[in-house]
Amino acid sequence: MAAAAAGGRSVEFWALDRRSNCLEDHRGVQAALKSKNFDTAADYYFRGAEVDGRKFAGYADGPATQWLESQGLEQTLRDQYDILRLELPDPGVRKDKVLCGGHSLGGFLTGYFAEWDFDGNPATTDDAGYNQCGGYFALDTVIKAGMPALGGPEAGEIPPLLAGPLEQASLALDSALPVLRLPAVINPETTNLLALAGLAATLDPDGVNALLDQAPDNTNIELTLRTLLSKDAAMAVTGSPDVRDLNVTNEATVGALLDENSQPLGFLQASMGFFAGGPVVEKSFPLPSSIALADTANSAFGDAPKASPSVYGNPDVTYRWLDYDEVGSAASLPNEGAFTNRASEVSSVAKVARSLSEPPLDFTEWYFPSRLNFDLAQTTAPSIAENHLHLDGVSRNPIVTFQGGGGISLPKSSNPTDVPIVLPGYNHIDVLTAAPVQNDGRPEVVSTTLARFAANPSGGGR
Repeated sequence: MAAAAAGGRSVEFWALDRRSNCLEDHRGVQAALKSKNFDTAADYYFRGAEVDGRKFAGYADGPATQWLESQGLEQTLRDQYDILRLELPDPGVRKDKVLCGGHSLGGFLTGYFAEWDFDGNPATTDDAGYNQCGGYFALDTVIKAGMPALGGPEAGEIPPLLAGPLEQASLALDSALPVLRLPAVINPETTNLLALAGLAATLDPDGVNALLDQAPDNTNIELTLRTLLSKDAAMAVTGSPDVRDLNVTNEATVGALLDENSQPLGFLQASMGFFAGGPVVEKSFPLPSSIALADTANSAFGDAPKASPSVYGNPDVTYRWLDYDEVGSAASLPNEGAFTNRASEVSSVAKVARSLSEPPLDFTEWYFPSRLNFDLAQTTAPSIAENHLHLDGVSRNPIVTFQGGGGISLPKSSNPTDVPIVLPGYNHIDVLTAAPVQNDGRPEVVSTTLARFAANPSGGGR
């Protein structure tokens, strides 16, 4: 929006929260932002304190989440269609003014949206998804109906004879597991933990260990912290040294959790600086760099070498964080150059922290519906095929696609005219968070290109 305003234009950005987001309880974070004290949130989520007369009820499970089994592809697309139709009732305005797209999963949802027929009659096209937008944009994704492949081999289309039985099997599985909930790292409690890390860094960037000191001591949190922060397999298995014994600023905690030189999973990585204040070593967990950086693994672990603090439990050593524009400065570590450089750092840790922790548009999604994940791979499933009718819908509108130069690999676009804009130094999260002015002194590419694309979609933003 700021880039558009600089060019004398007005742009609105609409973000669709899926129905599952209604289960989230941001009361503690909101109260902490108001009080400017992280303890307000920690007391609410961890210690049973009240906020506005209410206590945190815990993370929803069982009957409270069973309704999510109906929150699949059809409902998600229908909600987007209904919002556009009701808020912008003139079809001509929608076609002239609206751009549809998204980040990561959002590209694949947009691919389906473009090809969807909302009344089930392909002869009437006013309701076709491609007629609700004047163009598409993809942020480190592609506009393509199907399942994200994350750089690995794309799954072939399910044969029609198997489509029905597989859909029934997935429905049964979804009924048993309506929420994506892994034993550690990805589940409602840990996604809120990221928001709390961002909150601590936003309120007190240089404060030490606010999250690590106060996070619950339970199996889920312990396994998550060991998985994300252990420097080697021995530390992950034994818990020695203890991750919580690291002296680290709140801002550096966010860096350790999400920076591409620390976070092991490519789809959670941003390029936002590096450790300072103490020595680092090569991080070899969950995989040594020689394996994790192999071409066949880039889709899962990203393409940046990993580093970890090496000093734990020493009150004289506190790790802090160099922001993206401080890398390569006099404050840099002697061995920083083995892991990063100024050209590969693009996001400000402060902006990332703020994005994580400012509800209602929070960054993480606590309760991701399993139904949606199952549906994406089933283009020939009976319940999807009956509305997935306009298979040329993606090609009917111009597209602008951004792909990070690092991080995960992406499948090819199904539109032959779609030529991605590759962004050196960017990882998967950076397409959302990159700083307005980059280390080369130039304006940030995604925002400025999107502003041009909004003004003239047929020009492709170039």
